[in-house]
Amino acid sequence: MSLKAVVNNPEPDEPAPTTARMPVDIRSAALTVLAGLAIVLTLQYAQAMVIPIVLGVLISYALEPIVAWLARRRIPRAVGAAVVLLALVGGTGWLLYGLRSQASAIIEQLPQAATRLRRMVENDRPTAATAIQQVQKAASELEKAANAAAPPPAASGVQRVQVEAPSINIGDYVMWGSIGIVAAIGQLVLILFLVYFLLASGDLYRRKLVKIVGPTLTDKKLTVQILQEIDRQIEMFLLVQVFTSTVVAVATWAAFRALGVEQAAVWGVMAGLFNSIPYFGPVIVTGGTSVVAFLQFGDLRMAAIVGGVSLLITSLEGFLLTPWLTSRAARMNAVAVFVGLLFWGWVWNVWGMLLAVPLLMVIKAVCDHIEDFQGIGELLGD
Repeated sequence: MSLKAVVNNPEPDEPAPTTARMPVDIRSAALTVLAGLAIVLTLQYAQAMVIPIVLGVLISYALEPIVAWLARRRIPRAVGAAVVLLALVGGTGWLLYGLRSQASAIIEQLPQAATRLRRMVENDRPTAATAIQQVQKAASELEKAANAAAPPPAASGVQRVQVEAPSINIGDYVMWGSIGIVAAIGQLVLILFLVYFLLASGDLYRRKLVKIVGPTLTDKKLTVQILQEIDRQIEMFLLVQVFTSTVVAVATWAAFRALGVEQAAVWGVMAGLFNSIPYFGPVIVTGGTSVVAFLQFGDLRMAAIVGGVSLLITSLEGFLLTPWLTSRAARMNAVAVFVGLLFWGWVWNVWGMLLAVPLLMVIKAVCDHIEDFQGIGELLGD
C-alpha cells in the first residue's frame, strides 16, 4: 500500500477525539468572581455583626421544636420562648457553677504542672545541652564568616544606638482580657435577645420571604421547598450534634474517672464542646488530654493510654454513631466538608469552623433546588 493511501485512509481503531463546544461568557464569569470576592470580604469585615446573627438563627432552629410543642399546648409563643430561654440559661449557669471547683483546681495546679515540666526538662538536660552546644558552635562559625564579609566599621564620631524592646506588662494583658470578656458577655446578651424575637415571631419571616420572592406560584412553591429542606437539615444536624457531643462528654468523663485523671468532668465537657468541630476537634482533644495526662502522671505510657481512649471515643462517635443518626438527612462528602472547614475557618477563624457544616448544608439545600446552581450542590453531595 502506498504512503498516500495510508494517509488518506487512517486505521479504524484510531477514532477522532470527541469534542464539545461550550461557550463561556467571559463577562458573566468575571462578574461572578468579583461578586464572590466582594461577599467574602464583606463577611470578613462584618463578622462582628454577621456571626451573632448566624448563631442566633441556629439556636432558634434548635429551640423551635420545644417552643412549637408549647404553642400546641395553647401557651403563647412569647411566653414559651421566654420559658425555654430561661431554662437554657439557668441550666448552663448551673452546669458552670457545678464545675467551678474543678476549674479552680486546674488553675491552682498550673504552677505545679510547670514545675514538674521544668524538672523533666532538667533531667534530660545533658542530651539537650550537647545539642545546644553544637548549634552554638555552628552559629559562632557562621558569625565569624559574616564578620569577615562585613563592610568596614563606621567612621569615628558616629554614636551607636541600641533599641531595647519594652518589657512585658502583665497589666495590659489583664486589661485587654477583661475587655474581651465584657464584649463577649454583651454579644451573648444580644444573641439571646435575637433568639427570643425569632422564637416569638414563629414563621413570620418565612411567610414574608415567600410573599416577596416572586409573583408566580412556581417561585413561591420553590421557596417553600427550599425553606423546608433547610429546616429539616439544620434541625437534624443540631439534634445529632447535641446528642453526640453529650455522648462524647459523658463517655470521656467516665473513662477519665476510671483512669484516675483529675478534674475528669471538666475535660469531659471540653471534649464534648470540641467535638462540634469536625476532624480538627478530635485531634485537639486527643493532643490536649495526652499533655494533661503526661503532666499529671509523668509517664508517657499513661499519656498514650489517655490520648488513645479519647481518640477511640471520638472515632466511634464519628464513624458509627453520627453517620447512623444522619442517614435521613442529606449528607455531604468528606472533601467538601474539609474544604469548607478550611474556607470558613479562614473567613471567621474558630467561629467559622464551628459554623462551617450548617452553612454548607444551607448552601447545598439552595443549590439543589435552583437549576443554575445544581452543579455546586452535586459537588457538595455525598
